[in-house]
Amino acid sequence: MRKIAIVGAGESGAQLALGLQRDGYAVTLLSDRSAAQIRTGKVMSSQCMFSTALDAEAHMGTALTEFYESGSVPGITSIRLRVDADEPIEWEAPLDGPARSIDQRIKSALWIETFVAAGGDFRIEKVTPRMLEELAHDYELVIVSTGKGEIGQIFPRDKAKSPFDRPQRVLALNYVTPDGGASAGSSDDGASAGSSAAGTGSAGDAIRMSMAPGVGEFFTFPGLTISGPCRMMVFEGVVGGPMDRWTDVGTPEEQLKRSLEILREHFPHEAENFATAELTDSGATLLGRITPTVRSAVGELGNGKLVFGLGDAVVLNDPLTGQGSNNATLAAKYYLDSIVRRGQQPFDRAWMERTFDEFWRGWGQWAVEWTNDLLKPRRDHQKTLLREAADHPALAASIVSGFDDPRTSYPWWFDPTAAADFMQARKEDDAAAFDVRDFRGALGQFATGVTVVTTVSADGRKVGMTANSFTSVSMDPPLVLWCPSKRAPSLGDFEDATHFAINILASDQHVLSRQFATPATDKFAGVETADGIAGVPLLEGAVATFQCRTVARHDAGDHVIYVGEVESYNHQDGAPLVFHGGKYHATASHPDF
Repeated sequence: MRKIAIVGAGESGAQLALGLQRDGYAVTLLSDRSAAQIRTGKVMSSQCMFSTALDAEAHMGTALTEFYESGSVPGITSIRLRVDADEPIEWEAPLDGPARSIDQRIKSALWIETFVAAGGDFRIEKVTPRMLEELAHDYELVIVSTGKGEIGQIFPRDKAKSPFDRPQRVLALNYVTPDGGASAGSSDDGASAGSSAAGTGSAGDAIRMSMAPGVGEFFTFPGLTISGPCRMMVFEGVVGGPMDRWTDVGTPEEQLKRSLEILREHFPHEAENFATAELTDSGATLLGRITPTVRSAVGELGNGKLVFGLGDAVVLNDPLTGQGSNNATLAAKYYLDSIVRRGQQPFDRAWMERTFDEFWRGWGQWAVEWTNDLLKPRRDHQKTLLREAADHPALAASIVSGFDDPRTSYPWWFDPTAAADFMQARKEDDAAAFDVRDFRGALGQFATGVTVVTTVSADGRKVGMTANSFTSVSMDPPLVLWCPSKRAPSLGDFEDATHFAINILASDQHVLSRQFATPATDKFAGVETADGIAGVPLLEGAVATFQCRTVARHDAGDHVIYVGEVESYNHQDGAPLVFHGGKYHATASHPDF
């Protein structure tokens, strides 16, 4: 049984410990506080878990299902956005799946207690670099999931991934009684939540986010805290700006009073919703300033041993987009999957770097870049996106989707040309015969495999995209087809190529599926390939590969049907990756057979 030590029992460390414990590892979990101390201490975050991260919790077996099923944690089904400008913008759009917020004090305490009840080794220790050296001597792998104190300095700052060297916002957080927000639909000027995007959620089930350029942001949403239902009040003030007024606050009551003053001054449409707000408990406030930072995931100790960084220890995000807890959960899942795949091989530096790189390429970089961009002033094309979204529900829904999965915001949120094309496509969605989101959901009921289709460009670049629109066509001659979108950035490369390859992914290659589905300068970074016919790259580890010569292309609405004649193929034993209902699945034998 492999021995692993995890330092830090927060969102990432505790979940990874539980996932590893479930998979049969001997895990020691260390925290500087007991479960009881965490539960009765100060709030730690403004966590709001979106559906992708909630799915990752379920995968690791750490989801607090009893709270969700009991109805004590409200499902957050939409985001209402307001931008104060010369012409205020206000609209609301649905989330693809409900988000939920449970006070991290509840979660961390319960995770620790669950770990201990299952026989886990839990120790209350304030871990120092010297203690890390001892742990690294006694355990096969030591993971540090907290950036607090001296041990946080073991991981050097990655300057290339950390554009800021100082805080961009001054942060203030309050947990208040749920009466705050009871009349969420009200507005000081009587405006509705957007003519065509309104009405998707009620007062209690929406994240309400207000932006005041040059001032900062305020957002609020419902959740569950140690005393019961609550509302989070999150203030993000531009450093040195009108909301940077917290340094003289001494008590929780003073912080709430200052919060209400700031609401009345800068967000009057929200002030009336919190007129009777009271703090939920004595630990219900938090103040701070965070410098968004990405660090090297591998730390070298004085004795030459290595430790592996996880969560906030290596990726520290500003809370503006609510990605902190989501990042931590997704990182824990990536690490868990990588550890299990490692089997009995050593946890060396190369493995640590590769594991973090998988997380970074598959999720982390997109969340970090998107959040860092929102900390900056809006550019003209982004202002246009936000303004147009008030009249185009499909566009509003796409903007909101970025909170659940930041990868969906690329490249159109960042590039003016891509933004114009994206807006036009979403306007066409609104004019379609069916509700495009609902129609896509209906089509998603047909379970498929997942492929990465590859080719080589005229200038020798490797090209690839994820697709599940693959099917066999004919046995004689051997024909297959797939259907890329006409808007796919690499479509031109496939049009110019004589050959392509269909790589059917294995169940453990979901990282590759995401990697090739998201725009990137080099989608093949870290991917092992072999050269096929005409130099087309073939993905190592695929359960089947078909090398094809393009024999026909057919126009088909907003897609193109590519027909290829199979010139070579290979396959191996293994379970394929399955996609159904917008989620990845693994195959299983039907219980009736």
